[in-house]
Amino acid sequence: MNPNPKQAPEPEQAREQPQAPGAGPEEGAEPYDATPFLPKRGRLPAHRRAAADCRGCPLHREATGTVFGRGAPDARLMLVGEQPGDREDREGVAFVGPAGQLLTRALRDAGIDEEEVYVTNAVKHFKFTRDETRKRRIHKAPSLRETLACRPWLAAELRLVSPDLIVTLGATAGRALLGPSFRVGADRGVPRPAPDPGEDGGKGRGPALPEGVQVLATVHPSAVLRARDADRERMYAGLVADLRTAAETLRSL
Repeated sequence: MNPNPKQAPEPEQAREQPQAPGAGPEEGAEPYDATPFLPKRGRLPAHRRAAADCRGCPLHREATGTVFGRGAPDARLMLVGEQPGDREDREGVAFVGPAGQLLTRALRDAGIDEEEVYVTNAVKHFKFTRDETRKRRIHKAPSLRETLACRPWLAAELRLVSPDLIVTLGATAGRALLGPSFRVGADRGVPRPAPDPGEDGGKGRGPALPEGVQVLATVHPSAVLRARDADRERMYAGLVADLRTAAETLRSL
């Protein structure tokens, strides 16, 4: 992948002073909107720091911490997954667990330099249940309400990185950006212009995307890991093929 260099990022602007206790959603309440916790200005580092204090939905109560996106701040390619997993939650870094390791291998096999990519999730906190021993944390898919609550963080990342192509990984990310009618099986592997977020009044459609951005859907790496042995190699090959399409699309833009 041969990205077009962008202008050097502007110097980090001063972040707004954090809200005093009680200025945002009340402690103990269950708000579903991250907007009050976003900084008024600043680039990715300011948003990453602000996200660490986000209480925009109840998921922050059980999770270890917020897992913000990582990668090249001017990346032409952004990958959006569902939510952090157990290891990501413990380490505070996106896509470092088993699914992230598989994604790294798939990017390499597709000829994409991971250092030139920005990766994030639609939801920034790990949602889970516990097994009978109460020791093992088991992934639980975020609800639509939780995904919408976290939308302001994803919208900020999209605005600040301003990628040329977004790859959605799995159903939750696809619906977060393309709307509730998205289906991985029907919509994967084909780059398409981003939809107009105002088509349904903003109720289910994702955040406004950078002008001219393309979106390509594929499976989440965790789906490959969960597949039966007989299907895993085929699903991995499909993921790599979709990422190769992403690389080819970037070269043509």
